[in-house]
Amino acid sequence: MFVYPTAPKVGIGIVLIKNNEVLLVRRGKPPGVGLWSLPGGKQELGETAQETARRELREETGLECGPLSLAGYADSIHRDAQGRIEFHYTILDFVARHVGGEARAGDDVSEVAWARQEEFDRYELWSEARRVVAAAFRLV
Repeated sequence: MFVYPTAPKVGIGIVLIKNNEVLLVRRGKPPGVGLWSLPGGKQELGETAQETARRELREETGLECGPLSLAGYADSIHRDAQGRIEFHYTILDFVARHVGGEARAGDDVSEVAWARQEEFDRYELWSEARRVVAAAFRLV
């Protein structure tokens, strides 16, 4: 039986930049199976936001990053056919430069790709992710 949430969950994303490309991941598990997005996931109890960003990046892609800066946020709210909220994530997105590792799909992603902003249409990247990426490039 599906249990509807009573409060939002905190999600942490990361805009990882290498040269002028951003790392994208294809989701392998719900919510968003098959969709391309920024790496990230749910913050765990006792974990700082920056620790979450580094852990999720490592688990999903095997990559390491340099210093993190907060780039922006997005709210991801999904409703069912009756209008009830099924998922509600408030996502804090950090930006960092790639410092090590070779990108590989791990944990709950099925693919990884480095992409330039002008290629985002090919990945059908969510408009909020595009907005945060643009803000991230202004910070680095």
